[in-house]
Amino acid sequence: MPSVKRRASKILDEYGAAQSKLIGKAVVLTDGKAGTVVNVWLDELHGLRISIEGHEGRWPVSTIKFES
Repeated sequence: MPSVKRRASKILDEYGAAQSKLIGKAVVLTDGKAGTVVNVWLDELHGLRISIEGHEGRWPVSTIKFES
């Protein structure tokens, strides 16, 4: 497999792993918002972003302060 396809495959594998790990988990963000992760997106400018049940918007995964 050419190196570009191999790299893309690794990125998609990691994205799938992040979805499996985060969706359904309770989180608290650094700005105090808390709730359950309902979706994970791969944003080409910002990396992984999450949405939280009960709150409008998408936040960078790096803003997760606590996960249970």
